[in-house]
Amino acid sequence: MHAGMVRRQPKKPLVSYRGRLAPTPSGFLHLGHARTFWVAHQRCRQRQGQLIYRQEDLDTDRCKPQFALAAIEDLQWLGLSWDEGPYLQSQRMSIYAQHLQRLQSSGAVYPCSCSRKEVQNSQRAPNLGDEEPLYAGTCRQGMCGQTRCWRFRVPDGRKLRFLDLAQGQQTFEAGLDFGDFVVWRSQGGPSYQLACAVDDGLMGITEVVRGSDLLLSTARQWLLYEALGYPAPDFYHCPLVLDEHGVRLAKRYDALSLRSLRQQGATPAQILDRFSDW
Repeated sequence: MHAGMVRRQPKKPLVSYRGRLAPTPSGFLHLGHARTFWVAHQRCRQRQGQLIYRQEDLDTDRCKPQFALAAIEDLQWLGLSWDEGPYLQSQRMSIYAQHLQRLQSSGAVYPCSCSRKEVQNSQRAPNLGDEEPLYAGTCRQGMCGQTRCWRFRVPDGRKLRFLDLAQGQQTFEAGLDFGDFVVWRSQGGPSYQLACAVDDGLMGITEVVRGSDLLLSTARQWLLYEALGYPAPDFYHCPLVLDEHGVRLAKRYDALSLRSLRQQGATPAQILDRFSDW
């Protein structure tokens, strides 16, 4: 090495963009799903990234093979493609169980004997219309009876702040916006929160695109990323698609499902053209 020359350190490889499409096959996809998945696809392709297809089929009572197949067919018809998958959460139970053991070993979770009805009837529930009522912490200090589930021990007063790339700055406070949440049901396996956090971490997801109704889930999952040692991805929460009455679309509204629109003769171009108005 000549005098005066400086040895250059090798550059660290840049983390490439990795996004995901993650439908739940409990019904036919509607226009709201289509727009969110289209946004995820566009953001990934614009960044020359990789897109993973993940089937979130943990609810075996509601998730059906015909809906899983229909989702793939409808998204491909719409012009969406992916680079990996489909991965089925229902086939990854042992992976989630290993992560539960990690949380148990670190004391991040505790057993809970409270039924959902008991939590709903408690003084602090329900919480802001959220899908999981605010838990009063009844079993936090010790086992109350037969274990029904395992809950994540949310740090008291913890404020979760993150910049959402679509909705702007977000702040949620533990004990006010959400409480100790379920990560494992003794009879049902992992919760949505745990399965998503584990899969995002293991699959190297760098950005999550989903509906704005899941903003509060992001706060919970952020805590799980921390507890499991995974970097939190960026988030882009799309505004919800509403019907003519201002009510958000649901899978029970078959008239606006992609399958029904296809059968009525709609083309992919006509579907995508609707998105420009939302």
